[in-house]
Amino acid sequence: MNLAEALGKLGAMTWFLLRMIALTPRALPRFGLIVQQIFNTGALSIVIIMLSGLFVGMVLGLQGFQLLQRFGSAETLGVAAAIGLVKELGPVVTALLFAGRAGAALASELGLMSATDQFSAMEMMAVDPVQRVVVPRFLGGVISMPLLAAIFSVIGIYGAQLVGVQIMRVDSGSFWSQMRAGVEFRDLVEGIVKSGIFGVACSLIAVYEGYYAAPTAEGVGRATTRTVVTSAVIVLFLDYLLTSAFL
Repeated sequence: MNLAEALGKLGAMTWFLLRMIALTPRALPRFGLIVQQIFNTGALSIVIIMLSGLFVGMVLGLQGFQLLQRFGSAETLGVAAAIGLVKELGPVVTALLFAGRAGAALASELGLMSATDQFSAMEMMAVDPVQRVVVPRFLGGVISMPLLAAIFSVIGIYGAQLVGVQIMRVDSGSFWSQMRAGVEFRDLVEGIVKSGIFGVACSLIAVYEGYYAAPTAEGVGRATTRTVVTSAVIVLFLDYLLTSAFL
């Protein structure tokens, strides 16, 4: 893909986002559809988010303890783990897992609907498929991402505490007190903003690729692959921009 094609696709995706935003007020009365998509994209991803958060937190606790011990600051393991999870690892890893699980599912589902002419059938019945099908899935992903990131961070902190306090014998009181004193409100805001923007980006890429997928088995497969790859690259790029902006 050359630069002109990339810019054209970016413009088409932006126009698609504006179209969904314009149709959101009409889709909100069908609140049940949005709740169902929150369940599909969020609740069904909780297991992998919790397991990944636990193991990431345990690794972070182990590596953080070894690093901080060199400087005689093992008591600050709690604040180091919490800030790392809340500001960076929580939103970023959650977004990558979201793209691999929920994003791929959204793209393949919409691609299959396009391949079986379900969107054409809706248009023949004077039903806007974007309003009826795409917007609830987009909103479900946007709402689910910050919640999943919060769960990831909480479980990750528990994993760091499990390794640091129970295995490495860091004082439990120092772990929690240092964390409460060191984590500021702006750190939480940064994590929430990042996870929200990542949710918009990953959900937009998934529904766009699925809606405009070629109506063939190969086209659906390529759309799913593009969803995961593009989402991963965009999340890392946006993470750099947002981190620079907050600094």
